[in-house]
Amino acid sequence: MAGATGSRLVDGDTTATDAVAAATVGLSAILFVLAVAAMFERVSLTGTLAGVPTVTLLGGLLIALGVAVGVFGVGSRLGYVETDPDSSAGLIASFGAAVPWFVIGGGVASETLGLGVTGGVAGAAVAGGVAFVATAVPREDVGSTVPLGALLAFVGLVFLSGTIGPGWLWNLGWEQQASITAEFLVPAATLFCALYGGWAAAKAYGRFGARGRHMGAYVLVYLNALSIIAFLFILIAFVVVQGLPGLLTGVQIGAGVGPQLFGSFELPVYVPFVMNGVALLNDFQGVLPAIVGTVWLVVGAVLFAVPLGVGAAIFLTEYAERGRFTQAVEVATNGLWSTPSIVFGLFGFAFLIPRFGNRKSLLAGMLTLGFMLLPLVLITSREAMLSVPDEYRDASAALGVSKWQTVRSVVLPAALPGVVTGVILGVGRIAGETAPILLTMAGGTFVPGAQTVDVVGGFEFTGSPPFVANPELLQATSALPYQLYALITAGVGLGSNVSDPTGFRWATALVLLAVVLSFYAIGIGARYYFRRQLRHD
Repeated sequence: MAGATGSRLVDGDTTATDAVAAATVGLSAILFVLAVAAMFERVSLTGTLAGVPTVTLLGGLLIALGVAVGVFGVGSRLGYVETDPDSSAGLIASFGAAVPWFVIGGGVASETLGLGVTGGVAGAAVAGGVAFVATAVPREDVGSTVPLGALLAFVGLVFLSGTIGPGWLWNLGWEQQASITAEFLVPAATLFCALYGGWAAAKAYGRFGARGRHMGAYVLVYLNALSIIAFLFILIAFVVVQGLPGLLTGVQIGAGVGPQLFGSFELPVYVPFVMNGVALLNDFQGVLPAIVGTVWLVVGAVLFAVPLGVGAAIFLTEYAERGRFTQAVEVATNGLWSTPSIVFGLFGFAFLIPRFGNRKSLLAGMLTLGFMLLPLVLITSREAMLSVPDEYRDASAALGVSKWQTVRSVVLPAALPGVVTGVILGVGRIAGETAPILLTMAGGTFVPGAQTVDVVGGFEFTGSPPFVANPELLQATSALPYQLYALITAGVGLGSNVSDPTGFRWATALVLLAVVLSFYAIGIGARYYFRRQLRHD
């Protein structure tokens, strides 16, 4: 064991060493958070943090992190820290360390030294090869820390010296005049360096060896999970901040200001954006027809796809023999789920619209999105049913229960949480689709005087089969995804909203996000209810 006899920190200062290593991991987490914030422009690269220019601060923190990581590795190798390293860091770590050095070597050789493409390839190969050898050949404590510490210190020095500053620009020289700016490179480089530094610091905190590898993996997993959560909250917060002013335009609060419900009850709040349609005499235009169209679109797709998908899953799981037929169905459903939405839209345009009077309609949009949802419902329902233990079926059969009664009373209730999960995922996809709506359902961007579609009240009896008709289902209407697309491409606002067309678009995006999240909330609530019922039974 390294440092078993000559370590100066083993006896009394082990706790202090652990604290320093933990602080190093914390520093990498701070850099990670700053990089994410800078990437979403929540932290300005041209501004300051704690009175220090942002890029300079990032460079200094990267240098500190790199030095700390390198010192841990060297200290372990010299016996100042008690560790249990392996003989090598391994091939995966070696490739991981070689990749950033490969990129840096190529960039420095081709751009900084002006050696062109050939020199850039040679420089990349040399830098990447040296980093690979420096990681793979030495003992794990040195190989896992020194090359990565040098990487962090080098990137930090580039930022600190101003070589890459807020105004830095790399023109790639392509025909499209593409370029890489500091607004992208600095946060991205800091993000990856924070991941590398956190991994190396966590290995040092775990004293290398098996425990160190586990600690490094945990840090990577936690930082990636943190980034996913951060991206979600930043996205939602960004849309809310941008869209809330437009959403609240013309809001009134007070008795009798809102529309009437149920004959005489009046809402005490009036939000024109979500309670108005488009009319020439409106003081404030709104998106109510698009909201209702989106809701009916999703409801119709779910009512079409869920019974068919669950029924097909029951047949394939409980009745059909495993063979070429079921394998062909699996391949077909997986292929359909991965099919681009524009293909479903073209199918609806070419196959459904001619059968509904050669015009776009709500019904055509429902069926098109229903076909999109069907493969996922089938896949997830079948997997949920396959996960039900066979002991449940055997116990039901032993009691003399028929096959269908077993499926209805035992298998389906146990599989319902998984089925609902599949429906939630599918609704999240179809609710935001634009291409199928554009081709099958949507009318104009805004139609003055257009009424909110009334599907329930549109049913009427007729004197010929099928004796029931609903003209509302055969009318073109709008939906939030298409309306948002049309607003962006048209670049206009309406009525009193015309002074801020950007706010109108962001408010539409906020309403769309709220509608989709509402569907998610309903689905999650249903899944939670079925799970509770399953536990109680």
